[in-house]
Amino acid sequence: MTQPLALLLYENLLPGTQLANRLQDLGWRVQTLHEGSALARLAEEQKPMLVLADLAASRGSVCEGLSGLRKNDSTAHIPVIAFSANESLQAAAAAAGANLVVSDTAVLQHLDQFIDQALADF
Repeated sequence: MTQPLALLLYENLLPGTQLANRLQDLGWRVQTLHEGSALARLAEEQKPMLVLADLAASRGSVCEGLSGLRKNDSTAHIPVIAFSANESLQAAAAAAGANLVVSDTAVLQHLDQFIDQALADF
């Protein structure tokens, strides 16, 4: 059976690689990207089952990438888990269409529950 694909958008190396490793431990294939502007295009090409996005990325607006994901009929269905310590970024991500917005400290600790919740909502 093929492993499901998760797109992981991050810039900060430590939590990003920890998340990638944790996803792989949970049985996911992981493709990483580092620019929010590439999110919608890559999601359309790769057809992931899930997107995780670090909102603190400085290269390209992550929220614009999330919005582009939602505006595209072929990617609008993909569940998105966004994470950040910044509450204003969290609110912007929710407005842009993230299914679940969590703190960056909680995302690693509760990743499997967050994935279950995001997939159940879709």
